[in-house]
Amino acid sequence: MKITCSKSNLVKGVSIVSKAVPSKTTMPILECILIDATTDIIKLTANDMELGIMTEISGDIIDRGMIAIDAKIFSEIVRKLPDNEVSIETDDRLQTTLDNLQTVITCEKAKFDIAGKPGDEFAYLPIIEKEDSIEISQFTLKEVIRQTIFSISDSESNKLMTGELFDISDNILKVVSLDGHRISIRKVPLKKSVADRKLVVPGKTLIEISKILSGEAENVVSISYTKNHIVFEFDNTIVVSRLIEGEYFRIDQMLSSDYETKVRINKKELLSCIDRATLLVKEGDKKPIIINIGDELMELKIKSQIGSMNEEIMITKEGKDLLIGFNPKFLIDALRVIDDEEVTIYLMNAKAPCFIKDDAESYVYLILPVNFNSAA
Repeated sequence: MKITCSKSNLVKGVSIVSKAVPSKTTMPILECILIDATTDIIKLTANDMELGIMTEISGDIIDRGMIAIDAKIFSEIVRKLPDNEVSIETDDRLQTTLDNLQTVITCEKAKFDIAGKPGDEFAYLPIIEKEDSIEISQFTLKEVIRQTIFSISDSESNKLMTGELFDISDNILKVVSLDGHRISIRKVPLKKSVADRKLVVPGKTLIEISKILSGEAENVVSISYTKNHIVFEFDNTIVVSRLIEGEYFRIDQMLSSDYETKVRINKKELLSCIDRATLLVKEGDKKPIIINIGDELMELKIKSQIGSMNEEIMITKEGKDLLIGFNPKFLIDALRVIDDEEVTIYLMNAKAPCFIKDDAESYVYLILPVNFNSAA
């Protein structure tokens, strides 16, 4: 095999597929990136058996073939090459052992001679018989992930909580995440009619996809799925991921339209105030922010070993006064990803969750309160 391509194309391609290289594995071949030049297109692939990524890069194929190269060393070499044309060449005659193929990487006067593995040993991406698909813009998908991913759980004790529900129903994609303390929901209308479906996509997959997406509004992502896999296709890149098995939580039972207190408030003011309050909270300290809702004012107080703070913000209120406590981080996470200038908060009592949502419910954030009497 012999190919040439620009350093910038190679760096971009390697950066994309590296996200599917496992940090630990008992299969050394999975620590590699596959360079496949057996057709008229140069393809780079990485696969950790849960998440696989293939991307195409432009370049010239002089001799067809394929090689698997250790991802870590390949990535470092490519990144530090001069900004010029790169040549990658393997030769069966240079095979040192049954398992190793010599690979020569050349750019200007730099020349690396490293061992590769035969490409046919590599674990290819599974061929997915696509059952159905939806299309949304890259911008929308990137935004939806940003606005929900923070409330997945990082604990493996409940696998479903480490993923996000993609609930396709009535031509609307509803994306849901929860961690036991809060729920994040975003709704996106779909352009074409598709059958209803529920999928639980691993959070890791969505985080990595978000890093790769260009985020352009005019660029489209095609999302197709089967019982066990989901496939994202965009910008000459294919991402294949296993789905998380199991029935997702019935969140509709947790959502309520009832409220005793409704507050309309400037989002930036509220976010800034809570942010200031957290200056007095040490890392890992679970001090709540106590919110006292009156007729035209919301008073926010926090007290810790470092000191105390209180601040008042003007609000528009309907319903009852209320004294309630929250983990400030959960409020900050939700407010940061809302783009509206003002937010509406719905509350029932000091022990019931609050809801931050817009009128169309295109976003809904549920946050459980904390018992501040024992925590203060």
